[in-house]
Amino acid sequence: MNNNELKYIQSFAHKKHWDQESVFIVEGPKLVKELLESNWTIEKIYASSEWLKAQEPIGVPTEVVDEIILERISQFKTANQVLALVKKKVANTPLQFDKEFTLVLDGIQDPGNFGAIIRTADWFGVKQIMVSEDNAGLYNPKVIQSTMGSFLRVQVSQCNLEAVLSNSKLPIYGAVLSGAPLTRTKMQAPCFLVIGNESKGIRTNLLPYISHPVTIPSFGAAESLNAAVATGILLSSWRA
Repeated sequence: MNNNELKYIQSFAHKKHWDQESVFIVEGPKLVKELLESNWTIEKIYASSEWLKAQEPIGVPTEVVDEIILERISQFKTANQVLALVKKKVANTPLQFDKEFTLVLDGIQDPGNFGAIIRTADWFGVKQIMVSEDNAGLYNPKVIQSTMGSFLRVQVSQCNLEAVLSNSKLPIYGAVLSGAPLTRTKMQAPCFLVIGNESKGIRTNLLPYISHPVTIPSFGAAESLNAAVATGILLSSWRA
């Protein structure tokens, strides 16, 4: 690996770079294995000789690098055996609101939360997520890693949330503290489920469009739930 390649990969630590480039980084044997079995395009793989020897012919440009280089190009404290540069995918079809359960994220900021929500959505069979323009970016390396491969199966689209919700006639559920108890609510697809920012909740401009405000009953003294945990509870209720 030459010095220019090294600096290029290291630059993905900065939002401006991973946001603007046509590729993104995926690290780790599990995620790269899932990528190789998917229809996503891998532009290049950098891997240890041990990882490469354990693989069947993969048909992707590959470069063997030592442990020191892997540590230098990794976005994490502990380097993985393999890192891939993957081409971003542009969705061929728009979100199908009238046929699906659509999860709506209004300003989720923490990359780990966002990735966990994508993973949770995948677990419960949610195929599409609509996010606000200021939501954490899908191609943030921490988001990709937190999804544990679920980004391959869940379509994430950035939209003007107010424009979509204001023009929809579908039920719009929203997680708010003053909503009806979740135990008395049965979400029915097709619909929207809106999850708000970790600290501020759903923005005031979206609240008028929520036709079914719901809340997760509390039995203890905690002030609030983590956004990803709350999403999991709500989706579990939907599937119950």
